[in-house]
Amino acid sequence: MELILSASDFEFTREEQLISGCLRGDRLCQRELYDMNYRRMMAVCMRYANDYEEARDILNEGFMKVFTNLHNYQPTHPLPVWIKRIIVNTAIDHYRRNRKNSPQVELDYAHTECDTNTETIIDKLSAEEIMSVVQQLSPAYRTVFNLYVVEGYSHREIADLLGIGEGTSKSNLSKAKVKLQELICENFPDFYYKKTSN
Repeated sequence: MELILSASDFEFTREEQLISGCLRGDRLCQRELYDMNYRRMMAVCMRYANDYEEARDILNEGFMKVFTNLHNYQPTHPLPVWIKRIIVNTAIDHYRRNRKNSPQVELDYAHTECDTNTETIIDKLSAEEIMSVVQQLSPAYRTVFNLYVVEGYSHREIADLLGIGEGTSKSNLSKAKVKLQELICENFPDFYYKKTSN
């Protein structure tokens, strides 16, 4: 039995070519890989950062880690998933470094008149509007909220990642949800009253 190979058996996907180029230190390949993933990963960074500049710092630091550790990438997982994991971990590291420098504020539970309608309002807000409200949370609340709600981590995993107690993670998530309700009412009062008065 003779094995016949065609030229397509030797073709590499663009992603494989980029990985190979990045491993060789090819700056053009690194730039292309960065550009291919920029929008998705910047969106991840914006969920954890206070502003655009901080998100860009997290993104750039994360991509330095991507390029430094690309030799550890296993093609059994999609590359963007692997990159996202590094970016999220970089955001967590950034949070840990900066929480020592930022004051920890405990917010009391404050129930507003729109608590019962907030879920239906969220369904009608755009992704940008929701992101702008999440950005207003304190770094501690925003980080736990993102890890739990967006990334799907358990409270135990969050506690281990952030070096906090599991109860603190649960408390921060609960307080983040209450604060989000308040912020939605504050930031979208016309929207709230128009949509809920029907």
